[in-house]
Amino acid sequence: MRLQYTQKKEATRFYLFMEGDLIGDEVGPRIAELVSDALEEGIKTVIIDLKQVRYISSSGLGLLITLLTKMKQVDGELLLTAPSEQVKKLLLITKLNGIFKVLDSVEQVGFAGN
Repeated sequence: MRLQYTQKKEATRFYLFMEGDLIGDEVGPRIAELVSDALEEGIKTVIIDLKQVRYISSSGLGLLITLLTKMKQVDGELLLTAPSEQVKKLLLITKLNGIFKVLDSVEQVGFAGN
């Protein structure tokens, strides 16, 4: 399933709600650009909701690492929320669960809804 996403900005937070397969295809550069633009607008925290993501490829992991690097360069924070069991296993196997801050739900970061 092709990746689709919606975005929302709240003060210094930028939310990306992803749905489908995160394979880092042509959507990857667009997402990286969105995060770069958000940083220029003063965003300090990027929250990526993975609740509806079924699969992440190595390119998709590369995109997440790129976004994390962008955030760390500006003393910002990248949070991953609500990963499926399959995505949690992938993060564990790749040992990326120790690099990314992963939360059970987007509500844990204070998101009140659309």
